[in-house]
Amino acid sequence: MELKLEDRVAIVTGGSSGIGLETVRLLLADGAYVVSCARRAEGLEQARAILAAQGAPVDRLVSQPCDVLDEASVERLTETVRTRFGRADILVNNAGQARLSTFASTLDADWEAELNLKFFSVIRPTRAFLPLLRESDAAAIVVVNSLLARQPEPHMVCTSAARAGVQNLVKSLSVELAPAIRVNAILLGTVNSGQWERRFKERAKPGQSMEDWLVELAREKHIPLGRFGKPEEAAAAILFLASPVAGFITGAALEVAGGVSRFA
Repeated sequence: MELKLEDRVAIVTGGSSGIGLETVRLLLADGAYVVSCARRAEGLEQARAILAAQGAPVDRLVSQPCDVLDEASVERLTETVRTRFGRADILVNNAGQARLSTFASTLDADWEAELNLKFFSVIRPTRAFLPLLRESDAAAIVVVNSLLARQPEPHMVCTSAARAGVQNLVKSLSVELAPAIRVNAILLGTVNSGQWERRFKERAKPGQSMEDWLVELAREKHIPLGRFGKPEEAAAAILFLASPVAGFITGAALEVAGGVSRFA
């Protein structure tokens, strides 16, 4: 399927690793111009080197450090896009990782940090890029969210609550910004990323391979497809929702979770 992304301008937050990096790679492969940001300049440089080694057209990639929780930093990123391209077509809000805690163990400071991260990593970039997105004839925002928004876990109570709130925000934005800008989300299940590599080193049995360990975990988590997701599979879903071929889809939440959802 032709996604009609050639020469579109896309901004990807958290673009230096995992799902963000795969989203950047697929956007470049489909002919888009990409502005990728992350907090650490070193991570962005490493990501650029990886993409170049894979043969990606990095001449179409702009990388800029940005803390999406800092308004001035986001404004600098917006000015870069405005100066370089004069418009934006796609914004991918790729929020941070989960916080493991129960209600009893979550301190007030933890609640404040988690709610601030999950909400304002969406709010600040969206607010900043709205004027540029309005210049597009096919503007789209995609929020990378979690299945926790619908299916909370007791050991991630703080993150679950924050994710649910973000999904409510996505729905509200999809109505308020229509028809000029489409707003959708993907709801992730368990995706194999750097955090699982770290956990494998900490938790695996002696002599157990990471592949076997992940299969065992998938079985414990009752994932119907029998495995963890891949970052590129989540990125493919993001590209579809961001592309003009999904032009009649807004306010949607696409589950990328291997069938683990308990909802009909």
